Amino acid sequence: MRPALSIQPLALAIGLALALAGPAAQAFPQDADEESAPAYQDRIIPSDQLAPLPEDEGESFDADGLPRSLDVQLLASRTERGPETFNEQGLTVGGFWETLDHGSFSLDATLLHADRSRNRDGDGWGGTATLWQRGLFLDGGWRGDNGVGVLNTALPTLSRDQYRFLLPSVPFAGASTDWRQASRNLQLMGSYGRGGVFDGARVVGFERSDGDVASLGAQWEWAPGWTGAATALATDGRLVPGGDGGVLVEENRTRALLVSNGWRSATQSLTLNLQSSGGDPANALGAWLDGRADQGRYQHRYGLFRLEPELAWGALPIANDAEGAYYRLNYSYARWNWNAGLDHIRSVSGSSFEGLYGNFYGRYQASTRLGYGGGLNVRDSDAGTAYSTQLFVDQVNRWGQSRLQWDFVDNGPSGGNSWEVKLDHTLPFRPGKRLSLSLNHGSLSYSGEAATRTTSVAFNGGIDLTQRLSLDGSARYGRGTGPAAFRGTDLNLNLAWRFARQWSLVGSIYENRGARRSPFILDPLAPDTFIDIPRDRSLFLSLRYQHRAGTASGVLGGPPGSPVGSITGSVYLDDNGDGQRAASEQPAANVTVLLDGLYAVRTDSNGEFTFPRVAVGAHVVTVVPDNLPLPWFVDEELDRRAVEVTVRDQQRVDIGARRQR
Repeated sequence: MRPALSIQPLALAIGLALALAGPAAQAFPQDADEESAPAYQDRIIPSDQLAPLPEDEGESFDADGLPRSLDVQLLASRTERGPETFNEQGLTVGGFWETLDHGSFSLDATLLHADRSRNRDGDGWGGTATLWQRGLFLDGGWRGDNGVGVLNTALPTLSRDQYRFLLPSVPFAGASTDWRQASRNLQLMGSYGRGGVFDGARVVGFERSDGDVASLGAQWEWAPGWTGAATALATDGRLVPGGDGGVLVEENRTRALLVSNGWRSATQSLTLNLQSSGGDPANALGAWLDGRADQGRYQHRYGLFRLEPELAWGALPIANDAEGAYYRLNYSYARWNWNAGLDHIRSVSGSSFEGLYGNFYGRYQASTRLGYGGGLNVRDSDAGTAYSTQLFVDQVNRWGQSRLQWDFVDNGPSGGNSWEVKLDHTLPFRPGKRLSLSLNHGSLSYSGEAATRTTSVAFNGGIDLTQRLSLDGSARYGRGTGPAAFRGTDLNLNLAWRFARQWSLVGSIYENRGARRSPFILDPLAPDTFIDIPRDRSLFLSLRYQHRAGTASGVLGGPPGSPVGSITGSVYLDDNGDGQRAASEQPAANVTVLLDGLYAVRTDSNGEFTFPRVAVGAHVVTVVPDNLPLPWFVDEELDRRAVEVTVRDQQRVDIGARRQR
């Protein structure tokens, strides 16, 4: 018999919390009556009297040349996934290097070998490789971004900037190119390759299908204030949910064409999108008009739409079989932030949702330490009326930042009721240490099933135990009763030991049950793509080599020889929309993050990313929403994070993906 994989998740989770809680007392600020030191007075030292900065202890850095890095990992894992047990051995290689004349290159590659307990397709060797060249400038003001390997189809900026309807990307193995001419707002892009799906447990692989994927797009400013865009997408194969919770590729052909035309001024914009899709399962047309008007503290959003049944974007289904109109009103000023909306929806075929959908969300900042608010969503149709409500209180004190939240949903005559109470708390650690805690208790009912009582506790954080030993990760323990109860642990713990210069050893424990769509989402136009996945349980060991060299050029914010810092952070699914990563909120793995639009890294299984040795100065961090699950999205304008890097400091950026409310 094969020995069982034994993990003690609760004990490890408690251990993580205790390890992090120890230094917490030192992190809390003192009361005013405890401070006896005289007030600090700033004394400026002339720059010509500043002593040179000492070199990092234990680190030898080659400052010659332009920035470059190499990250190599040898890894092995043992995984239990549903009824299967399999081993993975792999090699990952990543890095970037900057050139004077040919832009910046970024590499992300994996080599995977899997031995499964059953004979099935996918055994043996596999992997991924992605090479990007960004910031290649040519005469005439052209800038090009070119990629080869495992990529995702792209859209012109005008077509990608969707408010009410989301168009997903399609993964493929091939090549992609994107050229922009800023002075004329001209953009040309194209891609071609073999479609497929991502696989692998701890090492990302890519399973190619038998069909091809091709896209061609353009955007241009054809008159002052007017911009047009067009994108064609062709795929051989359609993605559908698999019986084991994965994704399968059906053999059929799909064709899609999207034409967008937009007008924009300083305070208003109007965009018309026309889409057609053909092939299996049917030919369909869609049209939607999105408008925006800014009036002082108010922002108005409005639109009309008609989406025929079976409308799809290439191989992926999108909102369809609906026509109607929507209106949104947003207000933000001083202490108030609120928005309200109303959708009128009819079914084109007469066999899907028809009725009204309304929502309201508001938040009031009563003081610097106290804020509160809530929301209401109502869905009304011939089948009945469903509603959900949310109330929350945010408080900041010497012990950190807390949110107490209560959610309730009544799904109507046949849907059942759900409620949940959640407490999220973030402790105020100094930079380099963090810990957030979540406690949930509720009664959840999915699609009219009997209610499930669930209680869970979650941790998310990290700490440097010594100068060379660090522990980080997340853990969630849940216990419930009922037909859809979660019984077990979500666990992702990483212990990293830097045992020599540029060398480190990482051990990980990973366990995940997966999740289904939240019962509190009532939006009838939101894609229902959250499906159950089987339990994953794995042990993971990695030997890592990291090499950094080169001196940042001017585009990174400093001349040769300038001091450096670092940027680290995470991408996560911001379920409650508060902009803070709670311990219970899921990470967004395998998502591309860009530094200054040049250097690319991907998030790991815990949603974490790192840019080491970044030149001191101002930088911009953005997220490319290539592998975010629907209906989550990242607003490229609102979620662009400006980061000021200081000497030897680590700046942290947590970016939450959002969904329409």
